[in-house]
Amino acid sequence: MIAAMGSSISSPTVTYSDFLAAADEDVPAEWVAGEIIEMSPASRLHQDLARFLTNILSAFVEHHALGVLLPAPFQMKLEASGREPDVLFVATRNRERLRSTYLDGPADLAIEIVSPESRGRDRGDKFYEYEQAGVREYWLIDPERERAEFYRLEDEIYSLATLTDGVFRSRVLPDLELPIAWLWQQPLPTLVSVLKEWKLV
Repeated sequence: MIAAMGSSISSPTVTYSDFLAAADEDVPAEWVAGEIIEMSPASRLHQDLARFLTNILSAFVEHHALGVLLPAPFQMKLEASGREPDVLFVATRNRERLRSTYLDGPADLAIEIVSPESRGRDRGDKFYEYEQAGVREYWLIDPERERAEFYRLEDEIYSLATLTDGVFRSRVLPDLELPIAWLWQQPLPTLVSVLKEWKLV
């Protein structure tokens, strides 16, 4: 059974396999140090942006045959936690880490869409867990504050990527150029318009 929102199962501690067996895929939850933590429901703003990123990045990844892109709910099992990034990417060379219900080890890219409830967790615990685990790129996108931060793992430490003309250029997804203004546009750009901009259609 999953604990009430923001609380956890305390004693005895729960193994990761027990967590996977007990968790309802319709209830967002994470496993942290033997405890099951239920997440708050996502807002429409959060979901719209998650869907937008999933759609455009999936098309990019598939077109260039780079690997596998997965939206939440899908677990990423790290040393002492099972996190659920809003979007994660696994490069072809690391596909052996994929299991039927979770990724066994770090993603190459993890994206978290920040909400007021998750700011501390996304910038705190998750930041250090992802850094220590070896997640090569970590994108933190805060739609309410219209703020986007892109971190790259360099010498085992996250460094904030520099944007050029308001465009982020990924190293994990080679040749990807993401204008930050797209993320705050209302309505969000259509998939077709993005693909045309990227010259994929």
